[in-house]
Amino acid sequence: MRSVLLLIGTLVLYGSLVFQLYGLQIKNGDYYATKAEAQNKVAGLLSPIRGGIYFTDKNGNASPAAINKEYPMIFAVPKDITDPFATTEKLVSLLGVDRDATIVALQKTNSQYKLLVRKATAEQVDTIQSADLRGIYVEEERLRFYPKGKLVSQVIGFVAPSAEDSVLSGKYGIEAQYDTLLAGQPGKVEGDTITRPQAGGDVILTIDPTVQAKAEEVLQNTITRFNATGGTVIVQDPNTGKILAMGNAPAFDPNNYKNYELKDFMNPAVQAIYEPGSIFKVVTMAIGLDSKKITPDTTFVDTGSVTLDGRTIKNWDLKAHGRVTMTNVIEQSINTGAVYAMQQIGKDRFYNYVKQFGFQSLTGIALPGEQAGSLGTLKTSFQDINFATASFGQGVAVTPLQLITAVSALANGGQLMRPYILSNVEPQVVRRVISEEAARQVTEMMVSAVKKAEVAQIPHYRIAGKTGTAQIPDPKNGGYLESYIHTYVGFAPATQPKFVVLFKVDRPQAPLAGATVVPAFRELTEFLLNYYNVPPDNL
Repeated sequence: MRSVLLLIGTLVLYGSLVFQLYGLQIKNGDYYATKAEAQNKVAGLLSPIRGGIYFTDKNGNASPAAINKEYPMIFAVPKDITDPFATTEKLVSLLGVDRDATIVALQKTNSQYKLLVRKATAEQVDTIQSADLRGIYVEEERLRFYPKGKLVSQVIGFVAPSAEDSVLSGKYGIEAQYDTLLAGQPGKVEGDTITRPQAGGDVILTIDPTVQAKAEEVLQNTITRFNATGGTVIVQDPNTGKILAMGNAPAFDPNNYKNYELKDFMNPAVQAIYEPGSIFKVVTMAIGLDSKKITPDTTFVDTGSVTLDGRTIKNWDLKAHGRVTMTNVIEQSINTGAVYAMQQIGKDRFYNYVKQFGFQSLTGIALPGEQAGSLGTLKTSFQDINFATASFGQGVAVTPLQLITAVSALANGGQLMRPYILSNVEPQVVRRVISEEAARQVTEMMVSAVKKAEVAQIPHYRIAGKTGTAQIPDPKNGGYLESYIHTYVGFAPATQPKFVVLFKVDRPQAPLAGATVVPAFRELTEFLLNYYNVPPDNL
């Protein structure tokens, strides 16, 4: 009898266990799976660790540009809240949350999770913990942290939730371009099985943080001094295409991106085109030299103006320079001389060479939203005036990255390199655009220009460079505004160039680039020569 009772008891217990298992795994399986997933999500167990973004210094050492950091967050579990209305009023009072959105969320009694405050302050945490509200919790959450703040912000981008939910993803820059790699794979709950997340991969940039910091400092000082509206600086290794620095102003702090406007997140170095002005004269001369239509000593008589298709082009200084050489044209930045060189080249040849320099194509750099340059009406209209103005950089538009890459080809013996910003990329020759001899000749013309102007000279080094002062087009009325963009591109040492530097400043309160971007170039170039311990080439 005792054994019978024992058997019956066992069967009852077993039946009860089976019933509970049925309730847990089948009837209420979805509910408990959702609960487990929410709890694991809150605990961070299902969220993969996002890969880091790193700089690389001159010795190959990596330093963090974007890493992960634990921040407090405040969240609600609506199913644990007995009075959604009272709790909402408390949260509005304590945290300033949106009343309507919160009351809707807290009334969802089957919901396990509602984010209230991300990156909560210490004061907010203390307030919530002291209030001891049922169903309101504080946990640590792993979020993105940018140790360098504004430094190279448009290149890096930031991580933010989407408009639809609180899922974080990369926005702008490298964070967006390599979001899939950086994000990894989230874990998931299937029944009583938890699949662990897979961590994201790292991205290592060619950006040298020391060079970047100095470049941005000089750029910002120049903008402040001349009350400019913005600017760009790029440093590139002409022999490989490696980007050592790329900065813009105004910049933004990705740790507090909500405090900035949408336009601040764009990267003008690759996403904004502009008319470069007289820097383009070195491209025109390089084409003429390579096609053997001119030499550095070819002369022409400058009368101060040239009229084509009913329009008159004058020199920037409104002077007639008389008989001058092509080298003099670069030294004195003579517009009519550039027009003369282009006329010797011919329109078809000029247009095809300019395309070969990459001014109508994407460079292919690993950054989002890159814009191609515009050759204006050169492709659709063969009017003489359009080609004449293009010879000195008006009527055509380029990105700063395209411009420095083209000048880097001159510094690199005529070979155009693909610019790159990821350290694991191998240097790639795009094509040869001019001969080594033509590159050497145009470099000497640029060196002569620096010597004559003196502003960019550095003792014991041969410096090659060229200014550009371009009027800004008027998009509403046509023609040009009485505002200018100043650009300087140069490289050093001219004998064996180690780096090319571009400075661009928008709407400075100064008439000529010689007063703004040229001193900025000299300051940064002196720093680079010392930093990389480059021996003099002009003792």
